[in-house]
Amino acid sequence: MFLDSHCHLDDSDFDSDREAVIERARAAGLRYLLTIGGANGPDSMAASVPLAEAHQWIWAAAGIHPHEASKAEERHFDELRRLAQHPKFVAIGEIGLDYYYDHSPHDVQQQVLVRQLDLARELKLPVIIHCRDAWPDLRDLVRSHWQSAGLSGILHCFSGTREDAFELMDAGFLVSFAGNVTFKKAENLRAVAREVPLDRLLTETDSPYLAPVPYRGKRNEPAFVAEVTRQLAQLHGLSDEEVGGQTTENFCRFLSVEPSCTAARLVTGMS
Repeated sequence: MFLDSHCHLDDSDFDSDREAVIERARAAGLRYLLTIGGANGPDSMAASVPLAEAHQWIWAAAGIHPHEASKAEERHFDELRRLAQHPKFVAIGEIGLDYYYDHSPHDVQQQVLVRQLDLARELKLPVIIHCRDAWPDLRDLVRSHWQSAGLSGILHCFSGTREDAFELMDAGFLVSFAGNVTFKKAENLRAVAREVPLDRLLTETDSPYLAPVPYRGKRNEPAFVAEVTRQLAQLHGLSDEEVGGQTTENFCRFLSVEPSCTAARLVTGMS
């Protein structure tokens, strides 16, 4: 039982074999998959919903990525409101800040992030956060625009410090690790992952990007989340099945996918 809490099934890298990728994920033991719309920019945010409609175990989210913040228009926020009415649409994201690539000015990224945090509060939806080289500003914006909402969030493809993780967990966030936690030079990230409590952990692929070892350099796909789970299991001294069951339960609870995840406990023997 595994979980991919963040992938991009609408990405053009999957155009030639998308359904086969989905079938491989299910065969690999994935119980849930969350696909993030907008691989081709804010005009394509709705692309995640038909994929979720077609598969009972797939869920959808969308948001204006910080790379695309300078392209945001009022109609895109209206589109998010519309998408939020769909029963398979469960979160606003990925949204956030990215100062590594600087595809959009920092002030514009912050404005668009705040606008989407406010929208998520209005819609009573959790958020999925992308952050790279912008953790101090993200923490400030979470404190001032999100923490009081009493809603939750996911720190997608976490790359910050222990301090970042624990302050944002206090604000209601879960911490999701992707393939980069398996990379040879990721000792600092693994040190953080070892300290994140099990009930705050999520696993993801961010596919088609960031393929984990031993697939690094290849196109990533949801089935490969088993390698991320294996790495986290080793760090916590547990079996792959225990960590897979726990992250699946965390996802169920976080997004209210199921009122109870009794099945996850029964499969793994966890209490």
